[in-house]
Amino acid sequence: MPVDPARLEILSALSRKVLWLSSWTIHHANHLRANRDGLKVGGHQASSASLATIMAALYFAVLKPEDRVAVKPHASPVFHAIQYLFGLQTRDKLENFRGFGGAQSYPSRTKDIDDVDFSTGSVGLGVAQTLFSSLAQDYVTAHGWMQDRRAGRMIALIGDAEMDEGNIFEALLEGWKHGLRNTWWVVDYNRQSLDAVVREGLWEKFESMFRNFGWEVVIVKYGRLMQAAFAEPGGAALKAWIDACPNQVYAALCFQGGAAFRKRLEDEIGDQGPVSALIGRRSDAELLALMSNLGGHDMASMVEAFEAIDHDRPVCFIAYTIKGVGLPFQGHKDNHAGLMTVAQMESWRATQAIRPGHEWDRFEGLDHDPAMLQAFLDAVPFAQAGRRRLQAPVIDVPAELAFPATAQLSTQQGFGLILQELARSDSELARRLVTTSPDVTVSTNLGPWVNRRGLFARAEMADQFRKEKIPSMFAWDFSPRGQHVELGIAEMNLFIMLSALGLSHEINGERLLPVGTLYDPFIQRGLDALNYACYQNARFMVAATPSGITLAPEGGAHQSIATPLIGMAQDGLASFEPAFVDELATVMRWGFDHMQRDDGGAVYLRLSTRALEQPKRQITPDLARDIAAGAYWLRRPGPNAELVIAYSGAVAPEAIAAAGLLGEARRDIGLLAVTSADRLHVGWQASRRARRDGRDAAPSHVEILLSGLPRNCGIVSVLDGHPATLAWLGGVAGHRIEALGVDRFGQTGDIDDLYAYYGLDANAIIAAAETLTPGAPARRRKQAV
Repeated sequence: MPVDPARLEILSALSRKVLWLSSWTIHHANHLRANRDGLKVGGHQASSASLATIMAALYFAVLKPEDRVAVKPHASPVFHAIQYLFGLQTRDKLENFRGFGGAQSYPSRTKDIDDVDFSTGSVGLGVAQTLFSSLAQDYVTAHGWMQDRRAGRMIALIGDAEMDEGNIFEALLEGWKHGLRNTWWVVDYNRQSLDAVVREGLWEKFESMFRNFGWEVVIVKYGRLMQAAFAEPGGAALKAWIDACPNQVYAALCFQGGAAFRKRLEDEIGDQGPVSALIGRRSDAELLALMSNLGGHDMASMVEAFEAIDHDRPVCFIAYTIKGVGLPFQGHKDNHAGLMTVAQMESWRATQAIRPGHEWDRFEGLDHDPAMLQAFLDAVPFAQAGRRRLQAPVIDVPAELAFPATAQLSTQQGFGLILQELARSDSELARRLVTTSPDVTVSTNLGPWVNRRGLFARAEMADQFRKEKIPSMFAWDFSPRGQHVELGIAEMNLFIMLSALGLSHEINGERLLPVGTLYDPFIQRGLDALNYACYQNARFMVAATPSGITLAPEGGAHQSIATPLIGMAQDGLASFEPAFVDELATVMRWGFDHMQRDDGGAVYLRLSTRALEQPKRQITPDLARDIAAGAYWLRRPGPNAELVIAYSGAVAPEAIAAAGLLGEARRDIGLLAVTSADRLHVGWQASRRARRDGRDAAPSHVEILLSGLPRNCGIVSVLDGHPATLAWLGGVAGHRIEALGVDRFGQTGDIDDLYAYYGLDANAIIAAAETLTPGAPARRRKQAV
């Protein structure tokens, strides 16, 4: 349906204003603001320009309050400019764009003030996030928790070069499996990438791919000026030339201008009467305006394309654009990081009717009454609901998580048992749990949970094996009531799904407590998406199991080494490696609470398949606090301690055996059970930082634990992971330390062989202790064999 002319005029004016503000914001940061370190600031004026009309059409005409948008990273200035016009962004933030505390280089949920829906920056991930957020919205809706809210469209604005990212294709496949709805992807098809011009015919590949996955494809190629010209005599020949023109040639001509277009058209079309007359009737400026009037820059074409969609099927809009349109370097292949010079900006300022000193005025340069423009903005549907960050109540977590006591258990088995007990309950915690896994549900011990709670799908689908009366331990019934989302083998999808589920309380206004599982070594396969989820402050628990060389017969491809360091280094993620199941239950209970706290975050559990003898003890409040804080004394050292053995995870039996043998010759040996090197280290660094800043700070947990040790006491640390994970313990109070661990690829074998080979067994611990206390009896090493 045609756009009302008066509405179209205002939308076009606001689009021009957005282009000015975004370009000026970047110019101010690079040419006017003081530059103390001499580094280029940057800001992507060309990439912003190509999306200005599309984003203005969306935000000022199409979006509803319930819709959510992932903005192309390089169009961040356009987003901030639009929010500035809405009154949701401030001038001082724009003046400090890419400066400390200013508007962010790429839209950020946690660092920007203007209600960013999805953080973007690591290209492709924000695109995939919209798909999984739509699936999360379906999950919440199917469980009856969104009766007072309408489902929104999850929209991604994508640079065409961004489509090279593999995670986008992985996400498309997952969306098809789950019957994706309410998702729009808008491709800014400017046919330029960071370094070059994209290959010919790329849009045909996009179109075919999206249609194959069940998407509607809408191609917006020609603006109103072009369409009008095509209707003139000779217009068909002009259209045919445009369609056949190679990307590089078209981009170059857009940069060179109307005269270059005229010469190329006359040379290649020749004297054909009507088409020559069509070209001749236009000045060079008019011809450039015509040839630059691609669909993505034509407000009427974009609004009509968006408003024509009357269904909830996924839609891909391929909008033809020119990178840097309207700016002096439009179409130039080097314009990605290009900046207008001061002289170019002054010339462009004149064409935009911006008076010096009025660059930040919201309606400067527009011919419309400011009061009318403000009234229009106040009535925009997108802005009607106020702030977009929703809230949800905190879910009560019981004081303890139960599990059936067994003499021997692995932490992986314990994880499954804890979830199984939760599945049996009717608590709100159990109802709000949602699990997900990349095709390793059974092998990570989620099977019992799924048997009781079912798999999620929007339509009922019975387990065919069960219907055929074929015996199986697992019932794979799909229904809208299910609480497990089964994914294909793509760890990137797992972490983006966890990110989407873990933001439901702010996106959908309904809290979920997502728990994902995968094999520990494959955290590295999805690390970019894990980092992205944490950067967005998504709340989830990931159980990574099995881990380490303890997965002995599986060999090096399935044995993780660096993951404990990843857990320590990743901001927004509290990592744990418990040895015993009662520790795990304590950590999971703490984790479900931590996932809901304002100052909380996500949780990573590094678990093992090695069954250990379980201690018979009561977890007192003090012990629970110490476990959650990162460590406790399994054997408290005496006042004359010569040695402390600090261990994490599955190597507990070796540490306990070594402590027993060494205790015969050394006094007051301590055994420190480290449940979270990450939490210990974070607390220690926070206390040190506070003291450096001159603030009063209580000693950290690890400082308290080690405070009573004599200065000559040595520490041997050991874990099935990189030795650097615990090596820093020696620096807490200046103790000598020998750090044992794994820093080479694993291999096949049994646990005894591999622990001996990599130096994790009791003999290796005893040998390390002897290097800390020269002259001590060596005979105990033989007895440990």
